[in-house]
Amino acid sequence: MGIYLNPGNDAFRISVNDDIYVDKSGLISFVNSRINKRKRFICVSRPRRFGKSMAAEMLAAYYDRGCESHELFQELNIAKDEEYRTHLNQYPVIYLNIQQFMRKVGTPDELPRCVERKVLQELREEFPDGVKEGETSLSDALSVIYSKSSPRQGFVFIVDEWDCIFREAKENVMAQRAYLDFLQDLFKDRIYVTVAYMTGILPIKKYGTHSALNIFDEFSMTSPDVLAPYVGFTEEEVRGLCNQFGKCFDDVKMWYDGYFGGDLHIYNPKSVVDGMQSLRLKSFWSSTETYEALQVYIDLNMDGLKEAIIAMLGGDACPVDVGTFQNDMTSFKSRDDILTLLVHLGYLAYDEDARAVYIPNEEVRGEFFRAVKNGKRVELVKMIEMSDRLLEATLRMDGDEVGRLMEDIHDQIVAPNFYNNEQALRSVIKIAYLSSVDDFISIQELPSGKGYADVVFLPRPGVDKPALVVEMKWDQGADGAIEQIRDRRYPEGIKGFGGEVLLVGVSYNVKDKRHECRIERGGQG
Repeated sequence: MGIYLNPGNDAFRISVNDDIYVDKSGLISFVNSRINKRKRFICVSRPRRFGKSMAAEMLAAYYDRGCESHELFQELNIAKDEEYRTHLNQYPVIYLNIQQFMRKVGTPDELPRCVERKVLQELREEFPDGVKEGETSLSDALSVIYSKSSPRQGFVFIVDEWDCIFREAKENVMAQRAYLDFLQDLFKDRIYVTVAYMTGILPIKKYGTHSALNIFDEFSMTSPDVLAPYVGFTEEEVRGLCNQFGKCFDDVKMWYDGYFGGDLHIYNPKSVVDGMQSLRLKSFWSSTETYEALQVYIDLNMDGLKEAIIAMLGGDACPVDVGTFQNDMTSFKSRDDILTLLVHLGYLAYDEDARAVYIPNEEVRGEFFRAVKNGKRVELVKMIEMSDRLLEATLRMDGDEVGRLMEDIHDQIVAPNFYNNEQALRSVIKIAYLSSVDDFISIQELPSGKGYADVVFLPRPGVDKPALVVEMKWDQGADGAIEQIRDRRYPEGIKGFGGEVLLVGVSYNVKDKRHECRIERGGQG
């Protein structure tokens, strides 16, 4: 058993024995279906916190011929597959965590040579007749080992964090190209490859419209395809965890859902696990990322990016062309490239059918809010400041001030040709209350009483503030909005909340382009 050659099953054993383990062994069936076939090269990209390394460790434990792993898999879904025993612990495995190699090198240019040197050392110990002294080419050594094996047996390759160099050495194009050349030499047209599975955050680097490693089938956050169930936790899996740990599924959904793979709802797995083991649900994003990582991209001066961020903060989706993205962190030619990168980083979700991006959930919405509030885009910072004032005016029941601020925000974010548009007014309302994200959970079209309340802002646990029930009207006056809230008993939707409720009626007058707001107390929720 080595570090890179046949690393064993200890890492996966830790995962299986953890307090929470969700069975993703069905992925093995898919990889088995590609063994010794033309389509045996697989690249799966997904954000941090989405279980990339665990999946890689699982595959290593399953294929590694240097260990016995039946006890780890016998109760998992893969054990029901008729091919389960055929491939269990049958292959020499080469496992490469590129991030660990990056820590060992002085400069990124040394990465390929470092990988070759370390792996050759272990191959020489395992196959002394196949690796001659002084051999420096990993691909040549593997070719010789394969040719001398009887019967012929190739290697299973598992490459974790394959794209690390593109994230940690963003500007070093020469080192990146040398690394891609190394991977191409290692894999392309090599019959010693039984199957190759790579995982990282970014899809494979493109130059122009072509992939640098076009032998790989890619499954990414913009096109997960048949591997969607293995990107994160599915809704069924999350429901099971909520039942096990006594959590409210609707609350978990609001916090951590929002990613899509075909028809599947996909949840952030690390956040779900942390939420199950925590006393209350909250954002766990900052445990692995900081909002500054997002802020860098929001602050870029790209045409249309500001408007897209504002619209998404207000709950809308934005059309995007993901095809122009070059799969790196520097080659940005448009706002679409930045938005596509944010999908791969997990900050945005992508609807493949609508070809649009959106902020997936409350957890990520909070990160966007903090990134904007502390960023360098003056117009976005000003929007947050206006939202702060509007929320304060609402809580002190100053309807006149709320109306004036609504007018200012409407002027700033809505193009003149869309100004007199009912959907635009809805966006204005959602954006106007951006500052509610710290203390409130926003719920759109909450079923309550005899209909649906437009927007409800419910205080987070421990926040001593009233709930807000907001109704929007078009040319009917703020009094009409308040009357509808009462007539249709919208506050009933938050019955049991236990705190004070404020009724907020907002109206827009098309003729004079004036906004009117009236605020009343609505009793206890």
